[in-house]
Amino acid sequence: MGDRKQDDKGISFFERYLTIWVILCMIAGVLIGKYLPGIPSFLGKFEYAQVSIPIAILIWLMIYPMMMKVDFASVRYIGKNPKGLYVTWITNWLIKPFTMYAIATFFFFVVFKAWIPPDLAKDYLAGAILLGAAPCTAMVFVWSYLTKGNAAYTVVQVATNDLIILLAYTPIVALLLGISGIRIPWPTLVLSVLLFVVVPLAGGILTRFLVIRSRGSAYFHQTFLPKFRHITIAGLLLTLIIIFSFQGDVILNNPWHIFLIAIPLSVQTVFIFFLAYLVSKKLKLPHSVAAPAGMIGASNFFELAVAVAIALFGSTSPVALATIVGVLVEVPVMLALVKIANRTKHWFFRERELEV
Repeated sequence: MGDRKQDDKGISFFERYLTIWVILCMIAGVLIGKYLPGIPSFLGKFEYAQVSIPIAILIWLMIYPMMMKVDFASVRYIGKNPKGLYVTWITNWLIKPFTMYAIATFFFFVVFKAWIPPDLAKDYLAGAILLGAAPCTAMVFVWSYLTKGNAAYTVVQVATNDLIILLAYTPIVALLLGISGIRIPWPTLVLSVLLFVVVPLAGGILTRFLVIRSRGSAYFHQTFLPKFRHITIAGLLLTLIIIFSFQGDVILNNPWHIFLIAIPLSVQTVFIFFLAYLVSKKLKLPHSVAAPAGMIGASNFFELAVAVAIALFGSTSPVALATIVGVLVEVPVMLALVKIANRTKHWFFRERELEV
């Protein structure tokens, strides 16, 4: 019962049933695309440099509040107890993108060869790459809370991870897309990172600083941030409906592909979690650091992946569909991993928790 109360407090009703909302958005979007094709046709006219303006605005509504949550001042503690940070950085940037590439390639081109044509397999692989190179930011705070993670240390993990995204995301994506034989539109790739990482990151930092300076930290966390929760939810749902309205033909012609795409994404999520989690155990890190270290690598910054997929390949591309499947499987898989982390706490030494 205690765990259930903690779950209810740590994760909102919307977040807990995110998979259901995504399915409902998929149904609504497909129906709009089939029976009201004028709507996606009209929205498709508003583009600049292959970026859908309506979707870009909605994605900003999702990402901007997330960036405000991260206290980048915590980076000054980077030199204290760095082992957990090393696990996070190495897992997220030297391992995760490449295992995602390997696992997705194996499933799409070998295991599912009879069901997925090569051209679609290449598009789905590109979507998986965009997800694999974008480790989670905002939802990590939820997973950390549900596993009784060290909140201050989690902030440092997330803050440093967001800063690394600025430098590492573009070259890693370009490298793996190039290996996959996919043409890389460098200007669009760089523009998408500027639009969906740099701009909301700078805006989030500035807003956080100004509000805390004028009204205080308590007001910022207890009153100001909660105002954006419904905006973020509305932005996500509307984005999904619009994208699914563009993806109607792909989904109707290949309904089982949703399930097939979900398999390698889920395998990757579980693998990365246990990799970081068990390495943390080997390094004798406390559970309150090990669990968030596993969670931040296992989950994805799917908002960024969706945004970049749309910018690079368009709203109607199967690449965007593959990134959306990441949204579909994220919460149920991560909640299962939360339960595993909580039930294996006894694996870790009962030593003094790390201080940040």
